[in-house]
Amino acid sequence: MAPPLLILRDINLTFGGTPLFEGAELTVSAGERVCLVGRNGSGKSTLLKIAAEIVEPDQGEIFLQPGTTMRYLPQEPNLSGFQTSLSYVEDGLSSGDDPYRAQYLLEQLSLTGREDPSTLSGGEIRRCAIARALAPEPDILFLDEPTNHLDLPSIEWLEAELHSMNSALVLISHDRHFLEKLSETTVWLSQGSTRRLNQNFSKFENWRDTTLEQEEIDRHKLDRKLAAETEWLRKGVTARRKRNQGRLRALLALRKERKEQRGPTGQVNFTTNEGNRSGKLVLEAKSISKSFGNGPIVKGFSTRIQRGDRVGIVGPNGAGKTTLLNILTGVLSPDEGNVRLGANLEIVSLDQKREMLDAESTLANALTGGGEIVSVGGQNKHVIGYMKDFLFSPEQAKTPVGVLSGGERGRLMLARALARPSNLLILDEPTNDLDLETLDLLQEMISDYPGTIILVSHDRDFLDRTVTSIICAEGNGEWIEYAGGYRDLVAQRGTGVVGNGTLKKPKALRKEKNSTKEPSPSSKGKLSYKDKHALETLPKRMDELQSMIDKQEAILADPSLFSSDPQTFEEAAQTLKSAQDNLAIAEEQWLELEMLREKIEGS
Repeated sequence: MAPPLLILRDINLTFGGTPLFEGAELTVSAGERVCLVGRNGSGKSTLLKIAAEIVEPDQGEIFLQPGTTMRYLPQEPNLSGFQTSLSYVEDGLSSGDDPYRAQYLLEQLSLTGREDPSTLSGGEIRRCAIARALAPEPDILFLDEPTNHLDLPSIEWLEAELHSMNSALVLISHDRHFLEKLSETTVWLSQGSTRRLNQNFSKFENWRDTTLEQEEIDRHKLDRKLAAETEWLRKGVTARRKRNQGRLRALLALRKERKEQRGPTGQVNFTTNEGNRSGKLVLEAKSISKSFGNGPIVKGFSTRIQRGDRVGIVGPNGAGKTTLLNILTGVLSPDEGNVRLGANLEIVSLDQKREMLDAESTLANALTGGGEIVSVGGQNKHVIGYMKDFLFSPEQAKTPVGVLSGGERGRLMLARALARPSNLLILDEPTNDLDLETLDLLQEMISDYPGTIILVSHDRDFLDRTVTSIICAEGNGEWIEYAGGYRDLVAQRGTGVVGNGTLKKPKALRKEKNSTKEPSPSSKGKLSYKDKHALETLPKRMDELQSMIDKQEAILADPSLFSSDPQTFEEAAQTLKSAQDNLAIAEEQWLELEMLREKIEGS
């Protein structure tokens, strides 16, 4: 393996008396693809800035191979002082770089280079910053949330472009699909230190959970030992005896070790404030159309959304997703057609730009409107307790909203939205700036929510995990609804979301929700013997795997197993992981075959 281009060793940094890093490390070799993951506030962006020589640590060693070039993509690029987007990108080039690559990248990102930076949208600013970072083709590329504010075509273009580059990458992102596509190594930043997994991000979450379980076992063992030694001390000992002095010193060391241990970070507690039950029909749109100066935004679209549906809306930036959302919820009137809203609707919206937040208001006032009590789930909670549910400390109660980080503002918007009674949630880019753990809990909340949800998102993995159907922009004002998540949409269209100006008609398997035309049958015409056999045997196989999982989980539930029989503990843990992986594969295979069977029988 080639020697590392960059080494960070024993990095320490303290903010306001609280250690952010204690011995953090990072190594990057030529061409290596590293993803940096951790909770919001764990210091990922700060560690990236230290690696990029933007922030100076209090202590530690930083080694950079002589002649190594680096480029850094910040979360919030600053284009002030530049006359055009091209001049901003060219400013990042060095004397030996290809001067034409700046213009090429801007054109690939649907920009001309003549744009005035002061008039650019958030997504356009992000694309300029990406072009500036990629143009020199540096040895190491640091990317902090590169997919923020990008639409799906831009994200998929960026994936392909990064794949083609020889640069080493260090990525921070909440987009699981993006990380799985690009990463080779995963560095987990937690409790001030880093841990390295020399595998793709897809392996990280199981490894992290196993690590946390082992740490919990170790904490229990330490607590039991402390309790036993404290009991020995309580009974009274003679400290003058030499052997007792040594034991006392060991007890004090144990107490110090336990005191300095950082426990696991808490989890967001999502509790929805359920409103009155809506009618079975939530909304119905019939042949709606809407046009603005440049042409149709929506043309002849019909849909019917019922109670309990989870509907996603996708399309490139500028396709009219927000316009369609506003028409469906009655905020805008269509030029043609009509929208009928169901009975007893209580609608709560999450604004993607966080514009509903008053930057001068305190965190507590933003949640309560000036009082001290929040009513959630039929219960009154003090605002401090509700803040803790969303990982805010009591000291932040009087913090101005304007100084909160992007992740904190995202959690605040969710806290505000979920505190209001609702039976129809409108979520516009809810995943922006949320860490992976919070995303997991948001997905669980969406799954458990008793009402109806319509969401706009560019996060493919999030869509796959949450929605039951997707309304997709097809170009020229046409929208079509597809059953399932984003992967199902790709399977039906033959392609994912395509950028403006290059939108293509989907090929086989596309079917409009209200169309009377049936999809063409499978080219096979019937299931093969192998497929039939798999459909018959997979349910039994899945039951066997679930039984194996239950058995191994029961074995691992014994808190003394690790200390009494570490070999059995390790074997059970490995068997559990293998069974979980095989069950996931079997379930996916069965679902695909079942869908194929239904399609053939219905054709």
